[in-house]
Amino acid sequence: MIEGLYPVLPFIVGALLCFVLSGIPRKIVALATPVIGLLALLGLPEGTSFQISFFGFDLILAQVDKLSFLFALLFHIAGIIGVIYALHIKSRLETSSALLYAGSAVATVLAGDLVTLFLGWEMLALTSAFIVWAREDNKVLPVGSRYLVFQVLSGLSLLAGLLIHHQSGGSLLISDLGVLDLASPGVPWILLAFGIKAGFPMFHTWIVDTYPAASATGTVFLSAFTTKTAVYALARFFPGTEELITIGAVMTFFPIFYAVIENDLRKVLSYSMINQIGFMVVGIGIGTELALNGTVAHAFAHIIYKSLLFMSMGAVLYRTGTAKASELGGLWKRMPLTTLFCIIGAVSISSFPLFSGFVTKSLTIGSAAYEGYFWVWMALIF
Repeated sequence: MIEGLYPVLPFIVGALLCFVLSGIPRKIVALATPVIGLLALLGLPEGTSFQISFFGFDLILAQVDKLSFLFALLFHIAGIIGVIYALHIKSRLETSSALLYAGSAVATVLAGDLVTLFLGWEMLALTSAFIVWAREDNKVLPVGSRYLVFQVLSGLSLLAGLLIHHQSGGSLLISDLGVLDLASPGVPWILLAFGIKAGFPMFHTWIVDTYPAASATGTVFLSAFTTKTAVYALARFFPGTEELITIGAVMTFFPIFYAVIENDLRKVLSYSMINQIGFMVVGIGIGTELALNGTVAHAFAHIIYKSLLFMSMGAVLYRTGTAKASELGGLWKRMPLTTLFCIIGAVSISSFPLFSGFVTKSLTIGSAAYEGYFWVWMALIF
């Protein structure tokens, strides 16, 4: 491990170097970036570090506890997986944007104050939009623009909530905030900001529009960071908020009906992502130790098996030029390894015994039953 290094700094330097380098050197830098960031994360002490002054605000760039560490660790692992999958691409824009995107997610979950969190939140929006636009297709320009509109709305909502909260005398230090009360000034705006990025009902369309439009490698990165950063924020500020139980239950339920009639397999995975995030939102809403452990565990497992599924569909798209189910069939003969990995991802997301989804979903489903949320338990089982 590396002590005294802010884990986000390697992502910034690595992104700049990848934009000017090419060939083997760029691949080495791209792969080394999340590895160095991970070593820096492991060297961070528990508590606050890297405090700076910014326009009169005292910013805490790193505040490490169990929740922030686990999500930062997860994002580094996702970054390493994504970079390995994308080593073959020649797009400097996508590689640099992806590294900055991963670094922005790490910065957000490590933030010790709301201003730092907001800055990371906005960098997530901007860098992810460039990942969408990096695909060489004229159709992605309007898709990326619509995506950015949703992300900017989330940022504006967060900024409004932050300012109202601060003007009413609320602290900007995350350690002082605890669980936010929806009746407090500005807090509903903060929840709305998190909900947009998490894909709450009525705000979920950016997920199914954007992820299938990005490149095969870009989609792997996009699926890992934005929504899980929102899950972290909800778990940090709104555990035990009962309104989230209903919202999460709806999220687990309605996307499945769209997924089963969808022909584009990457859209199928996008709808199922909303379903999976619903499990996490329900766990946060229940707010017990068991439920929150289930939420974090499911976020961890979900990034890994969802990335595996998106990588499988990316391989199919790369080999065949399409991800439409009606135009595919018999691929197991020509792509046996992709078939194997896809099956592993599929049984994991289906909660098959001995696979990760079985354990992580059971924690949330069990907590719903234990706390007496019968209809929520039924919805999750369904």
